[in-house]
Amino acid sequence: MTFEEYQKESRKTAIYPHLGENFVYPTLGLVGESGEIAEKIKKVIRDKESKISDETKKEIEKELGDVLWYLSQLATELNLSLDEIAKVNIEKLRSRKERGMLHGSGDNR
Repeated sequence: MTFEEYQKESRKTAIYPHLGENFVYPTLGLVGESGEIAEKIKKVIRDKESKISDETKKEIEKELGDVLWYLSQLATELNLSLDEIAKVNIEKLRSRKERGMLHGSGDNR
């Protein structure tokens, strides 16, 4: 499945207030789901000596799916293509690597 296909299919499952003109809802969902992943990782560090079980990996996989869904909805609300976002991101990272700029900080490296 391509990002484009995912974006189209996931949109068919979107139900939230002011669909099509509400970038806030998917933004908050994205942050919330990311927080759920962070909580699971935190508990692995705290309770499991940083060893992730297969069960926890499956739980994280589900949460990553939720992150992907909200990311897709946010991109759609902003009329952005996930395929294009992925392409531009890889181009940016390749350029940074070629210039030895992967380390460091700042958006415009």
